[in-house]
Amino acid sequence: MGYAWSVVALLSVVALLNYLDRLMITTMREPIRAAIPMTDAQFGLLTSVFLWVYAVVSPVGGYLADRAGRRGVIIASLFCWSAATFATAFARTSHQLLAARALMGISEACYMPAALALIADYHPGSTRSLATGFHMTGLYAGAALGGVGGVIAERHGWASGFKILGAIGIVYSVFLLLTLRDVPRTEAAQDQEVDGKIGAARAAEGLLSRPGFWILLLVNVLVGIVNWAIYGWMPTFFREQFHLGVGAAGLSATGYIQIASFGGVLFAGLLADHLSLTWRGSRALVPAIGFALAGPCLFGSALTGTFAVAVACLLIFGIGRGAFDANHMPLLREIVDERYSASGYGLLNFVSTAAGGLMVYVGGALRDASVPLEVMFQVAGVALFVAGALLLVIRPFLSPTAPQSAG
Repeated sequence: MGYAWSVVALLSVVALLNYLDRLMITTMREPIRAAIPMTDAQFGLLTSVFLWVYAVVSPVGGYLADRAGRRGVIIASLFCWSAATFATAFARTSHQLLAARALMGISEACYMPAALALIADYHPGSTRSLATGFHMTGLYAGAALGGVGGVIAERHGWASGFKILGAIGIVYSVFLLLTLRDVPRTEAAQDQEVDGKIGAARAAEGLLSRPGFWILLLVNVLVGIVNWAIYGWMPTFFREQFHLGVGAAGLSATGYIQIASFGGVLFAGLLADHLSLTWRGSRALVPAIGFALAGPCLFGSALTGTFAVAVACLLIFGIGRGAFDANHMPLLREIVDERYSASGYGLLNFVSTAAGGLMVYVGGALRDASVPLEVMFQVAGVALFVAGALLLVIRPFLSPTAPQSAG
């Protein structure tokens, strides 16, 4: 059990680098545009290309983790995206920046399915949700620290941040090569793996033949719409609704959510693990309750004219999001065969990111059509409530027995 928690700690650092590397560029808009002339549309395309590539490659990354082993995919993913981050520092044209971001999208897409599957392998029972939640705090920390890129750019130039963080990731990938290992397989498990080696078609059939997986796909579509509506447009809404500056609006719209999610993911992980000892549907019940509370609060945040009330609503939303993040892979493992759980998570990642990217575009189209932003967040609140309701009906499709805690 000691090494099982060491794996979580090791991968939490990787998760931090994952989000820090991908978001850092958004804080360097002005210095990058000063060095490499480009329009706002071209600069926005740097993030769009990353999301599109990330979405498309996620199912492939998940399949590779199931087929070739979690450890190798995690280490290769970290090394490759860190190398792409380092190479970004030497870009001199917008096309070179686009190529670097595309490479980063390819390599980062392989990490999350493999990492969460490995954590689930090491935590088969009553510590699974908490272990998953602890890993997710690394993502939240990386998102919160994304502004470090802007600080480095101000002091040392925009390229320095990419060089520093890229080098850190490369060194850490070597460290993981020496310390990280897959779950040891029993002789029976090895025989089963040889006899039942799955191909892509068999994995897809095994996933898509499960009704519970289809429900989880729909939940992820709704969650992706909500998350990217907030990431893409909540800062603008806060700036216009409460007459805040650009920096204050961005911090208020996303910073409070990260803080609340940090606490929510740990609390929800502990709660779901405790309930799982006596109730089979706890991995679905806990995030369902979180969404049932968060949906109306998100809806209300779009209606209130009081800043403090809006912030309180976003705090509750953050807690609800954390509850889902802590139980996402644990719930998936109760629906599908563990041999292709990483493939399943890759597909979930694909639909969530694709739907989210579409929502960012739809938000812009609504703005062009003079539709108030609060309408978007009202729709997002309803979508989140529906996602919670869907999680309540997923229980009949869960595994009839729950594995015991790892020894």
